[in-house]
Amino acid sequence: MPSLATLRVFLDSLEEGVLFLDADRRVLEMNSAAGRMIGRDNQRVIDGLCPTLFSGTECARACEDRGRCSLTPAKGEDDKVQDIVLRTPAGLDMPLRMWAMLLPPNDSGLYCAIILRDRSREVELEAEVRDRWQLGGLTGRSRAMQELYQKVLRIAASDANVLITGESGVGKELVARALHDNSARARGPYVAVHCASLPESLQESELFGHAKGSFSGATCMRVGRFEAANGGTLLLDEIGEISPATQTRLLRVLQEREVVRVGENHPRKVDVRVVAATHRDLAAMVARGEFREDLYYRLHVLPLHVPALRERREDIPLLAGRLLGELGERYRRPDLRLSPEAIGMMEAFAWPGNVRQLFNALEYAVVNADGPTILPRHLQRELAVSVAAPPPAGVPLTHYYTSGLTEDEERAQILRVVEESGGNKAEAARRLGMSRTTLWKRLKSA
Repeated sequence: MPSLATLRVFLDSLEEGVLFLDADRRVLEMNSAAGRMIGRDNQRVIDGLCPTLFSGTECARACEDRGRCSLTPAKGEDDKVQDIVLRTPAGLDMPLRMWAMLLPPNDSGLYCAIILRDRSREVELEAEVRDRWQLGGLTGRSRAMQELYQKVLRIAASDANVLITGESGVGKELVARALHDNSARARGPYVAVHCASLPESLQESELFGHAKGSFSGATCMRVGRFEAANGGTLLLDEIGEISPATQTRLLRVLQEREVVRVGENHPRKVDVRVVAATHRDLAAMVARGEFREDLYYRLHVLPLHVPALRERREDIPLLAGRLLGELGERYRRPDLRLSPEAIGMMEAFAWPGNVRQLFNALEYAVVNADGPTILPRHLQRELAVSVAAPPPAGVPLTHYYTSGLTEDEERAQILRVVEESGGNKAEAARRLGMSRTTLWKRLKSA
C-alpha cells in the first residue's frame, strides 16, 4: 500500500487536474494541475463547495439545480463529459473538459473525483482548422476552395492586375476583398464599383472624375473612383458591361497609371491595383468585337476562377451553417439549426444562383421556421423534396433536386452523389431526396 506522500507525488505529476469531493460536493483534496487550471491554491479550495469554483458555467448551474454533482454517471451510464470555459480569478478564460468518477466506498469520505483537462491547445488547433476553412468572407473546405485560397494568397503578394471570373452569386466580390486584405495594400482604401449599375453617360465621370461645369449637371468637382482608391485596390465588378469609349480610356489609365478628369487636360498620377470581375466570357466578347482585345490582356494578367456552388457540394453544410449564424443574429434567433434532412436537400439542389441563392433560401427558412430547427417544410418549394414531404401530384421529383440541369447533368449528379456516399445507395437516396426505388431506376437509366 503506497504512502500518502507517494500518492501526492503521483497526483501532482498528472497533466489532468483532479478534485476529490465528498457526497455534499465539498472539496477534500486537489492536485497541483487542478490548482493551475482553476487559478486557486489549496488553501482557498479545500473545504469549499465545488460549484463555487465553476460559478457561471453550465456545470455549476446543473449542479445547483440537482443538489448533487451533475457529472457523476448513474449505474450503467457512460461518463458525462462536459466542455466549459472557466473565468479564473485573474480574469483569464480557461477552456476545460471535465468529467467525474465515482469512487468505491472508503473510510476517508471520498465520494467522487472530478477530472479536468486543459483544452487551450485544442481550442487553438480548432481555430487554425476554422481559419483554413475560411479566407475573409469565403467559406469552404473542398479541394476547389482550398486551391482558390492558395491562389488568392499567392496573387495577393503581387501587384499585377487580376481578372476574377465565375457565375453570378459565387462570391467574386469576396475574393476581391480577400485579395486586398491579404496584400501590402491592406492599409489603403478598398473601392468597389459595380459597372453594370452605371449609366453609360456617367461611366467615365464615375471612374475618372470630372471638373466643375464639364457637362450639364456637373455643379462641382468630383474625384473619380481611381483617385479615391489611390494607394489601395479598385474592384471593377462586371467589367464586361462598360462601353467601348470607357474601355479605351480605361486601357490608357492602366498603361500610364494616370487619370484625366472629364473636362480637364492635365493627368493625375494614381497608384491603384485593379481587380476586375465578370460572369461573362470576355474572350468570346473579344472574338465578337464587343470587348477590346488589348484591354482584355491587360486585365487578364492574373486570372482567378471562382467555382460554382454545385461544383463544391461538400461545402454546403459548412457554408449554410455560417450563413445561418449570420441570419440568426440578424433575426435575434441564435438557437436556429438545420435538420439533417434539410441539409441533405440543400446538398442535392443545383443552386443556379449559387451562394447568393443559398443565403436567400436560408433567410426564407428563418422567417418561416416555427421552432429552433429548420425542417424540410420550412424550405422554399423548389428545395422541399423528401419522402416525408413529397411534391404535388403530377410534378416530377427531379424538378426539385435537379432544377436547371440537363438530362446528362442530372445523370452525372446522381452518380457523383452515389460516389460521395461511398456507394451506399440508401445514403445517396437520402441526400438526393428520393426513394431508393427511384434512385435504382435513375441508376439503371444512367
